[in-house]
Order: sequence, then structure tokens, then C-alpha cells
Amino acid sequence: MFRRMTRELRERVKLLSLVSIFESLSWEELEILDGQLTKVHCEKGEYLYTPADRIEKLYMLQKGRVREYKVIDDRELTLMVLETGMVFGELALTRQEVREVYAQAMEPSEVAVMSRDQLEVLMLEKPEVGVKVAHALSERLRWYESRLEDVTLKDVPARLASLIVALIESEGVVSTHNQIKIPTRYTHRELGTVIGVKREAVTRAFAQLQDAGAVELRRRQIFVVDVEILRRLARCSNAS
Repeated sequence: MFRRMTRELRERVKLLSLVSIFESLSWEELEILDGQLTKVHCEKGEYLYTPADRIEKLYMLQKGRVREYKVIDDRELTLMVLETGMVFGELALTRQEVREVYAQAMEPSEVAVMSRDQLEVLMLEKPEVGVKVAHALSERLRWYESRLEDVTLKDVPARLASLIVALIESEGVVSTHNQIKIPTRYTHRELGTVIGVKREAVTRAFAQLQDAGAVELRRRQIFVVDVEILRRLARCSNAS
């Protein structure tokens, strides 16, 4: 079946296979599923949904980066930066309203969209998909709780250290001299929207983390010099 696919279909199915909740599906099952999903391409800055939309769909990021954020007191607070293979919008499927949430592409992105009805049918046919969705929902809630704890209990350097630790776990790669490089180049403003502060506060926090020997910044890219120091600072309420 795989060999008879066109090149375009093969690429679409390959992208679908990267989505975490579909790991247990065969190539044949993914090909059938691909024909049932709505495909959306977003350029950088475009929105998949806003607070004005009624969300009863599951979104699967097949390529690119998307962020979910809220606006609080005229300031943006990023809830999560989504990477390839992640699902989002799943909170709306719990039949609880998720208000004031925006989903915006951070770079050109490819997204597959599944309706609630389609997901329910798939979970009845493939219970393992339902288990994966439950795990994704649990991980998302845990992430939100962690971010809320950081914003309310930690000072800015500790929040930034905690965020960088999370980035290591999600996308960090080993670089030269045993340092860990975060591949994505985040602006200070983007990082600030995640930890709930302005760009200038992020700049000051980076200076403190660098002085402590935890990280280095090179051409807007983060290099972790000492993971243990970084983790210790992330646990503190005062990272001075």
C-alpha cells in the first residue's frame, strides 16, 4: 500500500504519522484518516482560531510552530508553544468552555483538523487513540499548572530558568563543548509572553543566568552551559 501512494500522499501520511496520538495506527489506517481530515496551511502570524470562534475541533500540528495565548490586562500570556506532532484544541473537547484563547502560527505551518464527531468515531474504533488523547490532555493540564506556579511563586530569573529547562526537554540538542543548544531562536518578547513579563525583564534575567554560569546567548540562540546550575536556579524563588 505504501509503495502505491503518490509522492504527495506519501508526504501527507508521513506528516500524519508524526502526530503523537496516531502512533499506533498503520500506514493504511493513516492513509484512510488523511482523506477524512481538513488540511490548513497558515503563514506566520495567521490565526487558526480566536476567542470569537467556537472550538469543537482537534488540531494536529504536522509542520511548523503554533502558540496558544490569552490576553490579560492588554498583555499577551503564552500558554504553550506547540511543535511538530503535538495536538491542541483538545480542552474544548471536554465540553468545558476555553475562553479568550488564540492559536497563532509562529512560522509557516501545516495543520490537520478533526471534528469532535470524527474523533469520537476513531476512539470507538481504536481505543488506543483515546488513551493517547487522554495522555495529551493530562500533559497539557500539567504544563498549565507548572506555568501558573512559576508565574505566581517565582521571581523572573527562576521563571526563565524553568522555561529553559522545559525547552531542553522538548527540543534541546547537544552542541559543541558539551553544551546544550536550543535550536529555535526565541526573541526576548516571545519568552516574556510565556513567563508573564516584558522584554526588558527577560533581558535582565538572562544577564543573571549568564552571571551564574548557567547559560550563554549567541546570536539570539540559547546555549545551556551547566544544566545542574540551571535546574537549581529554576527551583529557587530568588535566582540572584
